[in-house]
Amino acid sequence: MKKNVSVLFMLLGMIFVVSLIASNLLETKVIDLFGLKITGGLLLFPISYIINDCIAEVWGFKKARLIIWSGFFLNFFVVAIGYLTTMLPAAAEWDGGPHFNFIFGLAPRIALASFLAFLVGSFLNAYVMSKMKIASGGKNFSARAIWSTIVGETADSLIFFPIAFGGQMGWSLIFKLMIIQIFLKSFYEVLVLPITIRVVKYIKKVEGVDAYDRDISFNVFKIKDI
Repeated sequence: MKKNVSVLFMLLGMIFVVSLIASNLLETKVIDLFGLKITGGLLLFPISYIINDCIAEVWGFKKARLIIWSGFFLNFFVVAIGYLTTMLPAAAEWDGGPHFNFIFGLAPRIALASFLAFLVGSFLNAYVMSKMKIASGGKNFSARAIWSTIVGETADSLIFFPIAFGGQMGWSLIFKLMIIQIFLKSFYEVLVLPITIRVVKYIKKVEGVDAYDRDISFNVFKIKDI
């Protein structure tokens, strides 16, 4: 029996994966923004959590699990290809090697940190979103979106920064980066919340779907259970 594929679900999934991959590459730069030290990934990574909220809210934890693992494997593929490219000899007339290798040579370590942080943070985000929806009877979407993001982003930052930058910069700076990232990413969620609410309402109306994750397995490894 063939299953129809939702165009909106597919589009959100693509944006999710692109945001994840791009943010991992942008994480290699630390930006000084009016005295605040942030990584470039902050520009895009929160989008993945917003989309995670939308998918978990509309289609449920199972679909969120599918998208999270899809992002994980595709990100791994890009990082692996990038690292392989740094290992290949550069053309003699090309002088961009040091810059290219800095970004993609650092990527495996950042990728390891990102993979672990992403999986834990994303699944916690979807889990909290799902459980709070059941507990509230589908009410208070704003509160669910904010709290699930805070939980997910906190776990993400606490895992990512020590692994990605430990030994490369002082622990005081790493701690500051974690606190700033948690606050700014969560603030990002609050800032765009009005848009998120409208997007979720629109998708529910168009799709005719509003999933409640009762009597399902929250085992993150049940990828085939969609």
